[in-house]
Amino acid sequence: MRSNRAALRAGASMAATLPMIAGVLALGTPAAHAADAPARDTLAGTRPAWATPKADEGATSDSARVTARVYLAGRDAAGLAQYAKAVSDPASETYGRYLSAQQAQARFGATEAQVSAVRTWLTAAGLKVTGVSRHYVSVSGDVAAAEKAFGTQLHNYAQGSKTYRAPQHAASVPASLNGAVLTVTGLDDAPHRASAKDQLPPPATVFRNLGPFSSYHGSNIATTLPDAYGTKIPYAVKGYTGRQLRAAYGAGTYTGKGVRIAITDAYASPTIAYDAAAYARKHGDAAWKSGQLTQVLPGNYTNTKDCSAAGWYGEETLDVEAVHAVAPDASVTYVGSRSCTDDDLLDALGTIVDNHLADLVSNSWGDIEAHQTPDLAAAYDQIFQFGAVEGIGFYFSSGDDGDEVAGTGTKQVDTPANSAWVTAVGGTSLAVGKGDKYLWETGWGTEKATLSADGTSWEDFPGAFTSGAGGGTSRTVAEPYYQKGVVPDSLAKANSAAGNRVVPDIAAIADPNTGFLVGQTQTMPEDGSQQYSEYRIGGTSLAAPVITAVQALAQQARGGRALGFANPAIYARYGSKAFRDITDDPTGSGLAVVRRDYVNGYDATDGIATTVRSLGRDSSLSAVKGYDDVTGVGTPANGYVASYRGH
Repeated sequence: MRSNRAALRAGASMAATLPMIAGVLALGTPAAHAADAPARDTLAGTRPAWATPKADEGATSDSARVTARVYLAGRDAAGLAQYAKAVSDPASETYGRYLSAQQAQARFGATEAQVSAVRTWLTAAGLKVTGVSRHYVSVSGDVAAAEKAFGTQLHNYAQGSKTYRAPQHAASVPASLNGAVLTVTGLDDAPHRASAKDQLPPPATVFRNLGPFSSYHGSNIATTLPDAYGTKIPYAVKGYTGRQLRAAYGAGTYTGKGVRIAITDAYASPTIAYDAAAYARKHGDAAWKSGQLTQVLPGNYTNTKDCSAAGWYGEETLDVEAVHAVAPDASVTYVGSRSCTDDDLLDALGTIVDNHLADLVSNSWGDIEAHQTPDLAAAYDQIFQFGAVEGIGFYFSSGDDGDEVAGTGTKQVDTPANSAWVTAVGGTSLAVGKGDKYLWETGWGTEKATLSADGTSWEDFPGAFTSGAGGGTSRTVAEPYYQKGVVPDSLAKANSAAGNRVVPDIAAIADPNTGFLVGQTQTMPEDGSQQYSEYRIGGTSLAAPVITAVQALAQQARGGRALGFANPAIYARYGSKAFRDITDDPTGSGLAVVRRDYVNGYDATDGIATTVRSLGRDSSLSAVKGYDDVTGVGTPANGYVASYRGH
């Protein structure tokens, strides 16, 4: 079960990130910076923080191979950011004056002369140009050529028991390029990426939930099991469906008609069309119309083993079925990445922007901020800014491991959800009662205790933290203007007096214990056959497509006019009836559900576990009154979609 965000990206530049050195020359000046050498411009952030003198194991062999991407700054990088801000701000005269993809490229994209100059420089250094897109020039060659091109030495650095290549100093480019280069990625190779072209594997082994279940929250009480928080508690729901989620988030009569949604993940489920149609038919969702679900896929795939390709099928299935369940008339385009690496995910996002395939983009993947390097952050932000000027909004899951301390030992947020140019979606535990009545939500955070051997108590109740909505304060991204005056200083200034980006922005159902029912073709363990089956799932991988679908309803309510980058408009509604202010333990009595699960995930061969899952206990993060780092400004209330009418 993939109840968390799907990807731990194995990109060649997933290295620890710290505030980047302003005075990189203090670490030693590359020969290319000598006084009698042609002037060069330093590309800040291209030397990873883990490439320290202490970890230095010496120069990389001149004959070793390097593949890299030189990202293009375009005609007016500063102007792109300024226009992206103005066009997204409801208080701006430019609000909503979006450009077409062609207009955006003509106004802010790289010129032919810039591309030609970059190609000429790279070729002269001995590198081979392997591809050119609107956003970058890709190259390959040996280390000696890369060092010549980028004015730095490549060394090997120890990271634990492994060794990776990285620049000894920040890379630089000839000043004669006049700022044409935004950044370069790929000079470091941590971790290693396979390059062979792979075939997609078949669907993974089936996952099954074990009952008893509740059909709605509280419908089936575990009367024979011990109390929790002084009372008998209900069994977990079998999984909410679209009808219940639409009621919970105030869909009303809106269906997303006329709105285009894109979904990005890695790889592509070979059975998605069948599964989505079967699920809609079985659960009363509107039938998919001809052409309503389309896929844009690469010609080949890589890193299928390292990225656990079959596991991504469930991610795509969840995203597609959740979007359709909440916004049944929206058109959906699935854009699959060649792998789970940053380069390939950036290509998928770029495909959407360059062809304006959608107005809203749901992304249920990410990694910890410590793995994000400034060069990659710049490449992602450029894509998001181009999207903003075209009226495209990006929605990213905030993560499923709370403050990340349990897994990494360091309190941190996830990326790309930390970008100031995306909407970060946090998570809740949701209770929908009889008649699809909204009961309550609490911040998603789970502690698990196991039934004692004699069945009379819960061992070490409430138990250990298992999962929860990601959130907190970025260490690398400055506080965006739209969060000022809304996000408390105790959060914004947790890492610096100047203030930083805080995650998330908004939230929706994520807790797998109050999760969504999905249908997917899986491999049966009994005979190896492939059959359609259903199971409950959650994570902010669920929250992101749900919020994206709610935004599609809002866009329809707005008369079909694109919402674009939505954060300024979302924060402008803070404190209004558009949102429910979510807090932990809204009933004041403690919240929990009971689950029975197959230990091996699919049958009783290895035993059955009975556990109690406490809700609203998210690591060190808390859902409190007002903005918080679990649910942001809150979840969409009944008035949220309607608040966009006429605006």
